[in-house]
Amino acid sequence: MSTSLLVPQHVAYIRALSGDSKHELSYDLSAHLRMNAVYWSLTALLIMGHGDALDRDEMIDFVMSCWDEEADILSLQQPSGSFAGDAFGETDTRFLYCAVNALSLLGKLDKLDVEKTVAYIRRCSNFDGGFGAVAGAESHASRVFVCIASLAILDRLDEVNQPTLFWWLSERQLPNGGLNGRPEKLEDVCYSFWVLSALSILNKLTWIDSSKLEAFILSAQNTESGGISDRPGNMPDVFHTIFGLAGLSLLGYPTLVDLDPVYCMPTSIIENMGLRKGWKALQRRTS
Repeated sequence: MSTSLLVPQHVAYIRALSGDSKHELSYDLSAHLRMNAVYWSLTALLIMGHGDALDRDEMIDFVMSCWDEEADILSLQQPSGSFAGDAFGETDTRFLYCAVNALSLLGKLDKLDVEKTVAYIRRCSNFDGGFGAVAGAESHASRVFVCIASLAILDRLDEVNQPTLFWWLSERQLPNGGLNGRPEKLEDVCYSFWVLSALSILNKLTWIDSSKLEAFILSAQNTESGGISDRPGNMPDVFHTIFGLAGLSLLGYPTLVDLDPVYCMPTSIIENMGLRKGWKALQRRTS
């Protein structure tokens, strides 16, 4: 168990993932996750200051090979205001966030029916201050993030029942310092981002014990191969690596690049695009 961040090992871990043989069964079995993995890997490397560790042209070529000329984002919005993830029609507040995020990055938010979108988010809110995957669903930390971040992009944070949500989010921290996604569940490193991002957007990062959470994330590192797992002792994966690093960045961990909690991208990129709103992270430590 390490008490400091093992940056060289994590960079090597991610680079090794990109070199997996295309002739192995695991390559085909993970095809549906590959676009996500490109984002997770690149963002993790950018947070650590090693954005050049992967082949830029190779990543761009892969992303462009997935281009679908038949579907556009706005066509996926449903009459309810929700968004489907694809032509098959499954709806989830995750897809709504992806749509709002992408339209914002593309400078096309003016094409979105904002009132219909916000009305659907409102229907997904619950008495405990949280948000669910669909209207009437149980509150979940990841859905809280996507709804809060969407409302932040749309300048509609007035829709949030903030005092109640602050308590719900702060209660996600367990005695070992880790965070869970909903009541009575185990801690998981990925919630270090889902919970912290929402608290960061709402300027309430001090509502959790940052020192205990930092120690929990660091304890989930694999000291041999690199990478971060969901909890100490388990196998690492790139999903938990990115969101563990994202959580540490929001906590102000030294040497890490500042992260924008709304877009989960380096702050400098979002600022250069003129999209930074003014969220407050914990003051970055210098030692």
